Amino acid sequence: MAGFIMKKWIVRVLSYLEQISPVRFVTLGYLSYSLVAWLLLCLPFAQKVPMPWIDHLFTSVSALSTTGLATISISGSYTWFGQLVILLLIQIGGIGYMTFGSFIVFHRYGFLPDRRLDIAMTVFPVPANLRIEHLLRGVIQFTLAIEALGAAALYAAFRRLGVEDAVWTSIFHSVSAFCTAGFSLYDSSMEAYRQDVWMNVILGVLSYLGAIGFIVCVDVSRRLTGKSRQITLTTRIILGSTFLLSFVGVASFYALEPSIQGMPWGERLLAATFQVMAALTTVGFNSIPIGQLSQSSLFLLILLMIVGASPSGTGGGLKTTTFSALVGVMRSAVKGMERVYFWEIGRASCRERV
Repeated sequence: MAGFIMKKWIVRVLSYLEQISPVRFVTLGYLSYSLVAWLLLCLPFAQKVPMPWIDHLFTSVSALSTTGLATISISGSYTWFGQLVILLLIQIGGIGYMTFGSFIVFHRYGFLPDRRLDIAMTVFPVPANLRIEHLLRGVIQFTLAIEALGAAALYAAFRRLGVEDAVWTSIFHSVSAFCTAGFSLYDSSMEAYRQDVWMNVILGVLSYLGAIGFIVCVDVSRRLTGKSRQITLTTRIILGSTFLLSFVGVASFYALEPSIQGMPWGERLLAATFQVMAALTTVGFNSIPIGQLSQSSLFLLILLMIVGASPSGTGGGLKTTTFSALVGVMRSAVKGMERVYFWEIGRASCRERV
């Protein structure tokens, strides 16, 4: 009798999931992942010391949404199992659980059911010339490759500095950086490595690669290998706006932030570059104490976080393309143009229109 009731209940749930809209389906999926991870974090062997259930719930949601906020110490509160749960949440949240799930289904059966295909098309931006199945496979392969290279580079850096358990530390921070999650096994984030150039560079490259997105990286690689004649307008907008915002942000932070004025110029430039990178990619790491920053610097970082990363990237924010479109609209309005022009190549006759 119990088995019959359970089977009937499962059928009803599956039937309901087949009928709801893709947006509701995705929302329920994120809710389910958060609750399951919360229960796992509440297990006694996941904790080093007992913590309130609300902290585990907050950590679960924060990791899945890759915000990087935490109310408790990750390394001080959780065992290796608990940290692994958090890392898996970061990974799933960074690439999107629908991307991850759809890849598994496609890898096992060789195709995507119509229902899953519709949902994947809804939540994942797909260029017109690329099939969703190929894109999903490329995203997973690209993510794992970059994170593996990042972990290897971080391992060498951590080993050089004599860090204990360098393997796990490098893997955790590589995934956290690429997924722009900002979770760290250090309570003070990366403040202890403020002067280490390679640590800053590795984390910065991982965060930028995650923030600009898979499609941009593929577009650039195709251009460099000669498979395409030029990169797309979207890629140029993303790379151009990311570079411009980073340059202006670093210059402003370097010149105006009082707490780094007493540092040698190299260390000062490194601190400014890392902090602006962390804000623009929304990775959330910090190499200097955030609480000591001036209000003007905090306002600058807030503006950069509002703009954020790029479409198909792992970061948040309005997205660089949205920001660029707003700039294009305002520029055209000021100049009295009837149409919005954003990018110019050579002569005016070669302009591309938004």
